[in-house]
Amino acid sequence: MELKGFAGGFYRMSEWIMRLSAINLLWILCSLPVAFLVFLQLMAVVNMEAPNLFALAFNLFGLAALLVAPFTFFPATSAMFSVARKWVTGDADVPLFRSFFRYFRENYKPALLGGFVFELLYAVFLVNFQFYSEQTNWLGSLNLVFLVFLALLAAAALNYFCYVAHFDLPFGKLLRNSVLITIAKLPNTLSILVVNGALVYISFKPRLMFLALFFTGSLVALFTFWSFHRMVTRIQEKIAEREQADGAGAPDARGAAEDGPDAEEKQG
Repeated sequence: MELKGFAGGFYRMSEWIMRLSAINLLWILCSLPVAFLVFLQLMAVVNMEAPNLFALAFNLFGLAALLVAPFTFFPATSAMFSVARKWVTGDADVPLFRSFFRYFRENYKPALLGGFVFELLYAVFLVNFQFYSEQTNWLGSLNLVFLVFLALLAAAALNYFCYVAHFDLPFGKLLRNSVLITIAKLPNTLSILVVNGALVYISFKPRLMFLALFFTGSLVALFTFWSFHRMVTRIQEKIAEREQADGAGAPDARGAAEDGPDAEEKQG
């Protein structure tokens, strides 16, 4: 029997707390080597006399974390986004443990390859950001350009996880589409950066650290995929309307869009 009123609302809220916390803990567990190395990295930076972003990213522990992340962190994050996809598309009662590790295995290859690509771009942009930050002439202002690139790269990585979770596409198209949709849909890009950035910032406040352990990752995945799914649904509706209006020209229009947001969605 379905509970109603206050009792029903409390029960549904407790269910979502359990879902979010369970997936977040699974994500951390599968990313534990990276989490441990990042912790050591932060401890090393705290003891530096003049820490900077470059030192934070490229000390010994940071480099080790970057090396390990494509094998652990990226597949775990992809699995978390795939579970978030099930929630957003209406399957809130999906088995959490079994589904997470199923998606971890299924998405391992694109997550691994995407991890190496995004980390390479991250390293290139960060080196350039640090280089121009140290310039005392007008070139120093170019560091803002690479700061924007780093932000867009973070949004593209989030969109990449959404694409891996939602569409059956070759790796090259997954990567290309995640970058294109990040640039083409800047309002959506800005919203996921602002909301997720605020969530991460709040989660590392001293009195709110429990959020990082139980909720931050899963909330980021849930909000990002919800935003992505809403955007893709609108694009698909516009394509359908255009095809209906074009009549005989529909097959060509469909073919031109096959590589884009209306590519074949995953069924599982």
